[in-house]
Amino acid sequence: MERVGTRELRGDLSALVRRAGAGERIVVTVDGHPVAQLGPVEPTDGAVTIDDLVARGLLQAARRPDRPAPEFSMPLWAGTRIDQLVREVRGR
Repeated sequence: MERVGTRELRGDLSALVRRAGAGERIVVTVDGHPVAQLGPVEPTDGAVTIDDLVARGLLQAARRPDRPAPEFSMPLWAGTRIDQLVREVRGR
């Protein structure tokens, strides 16, 4: 998903709208913060991504996207207390 600032949006609006109509999603930013999204009227695949949630304002993007992926993941089950899992992982 591409991010464009408002200045770039004004300069390339028609091209960006065509790309959005072709199925691409484009996030519009103001001062580096996502504020709007251009995209197809109907979702193409139905799968919601993290970028979709950020664009909707339901999730805050990581401040440092250059960080490596976690070394492992731990499955969580309903009713599991996260504080106990953290203690277990840290060995305390």
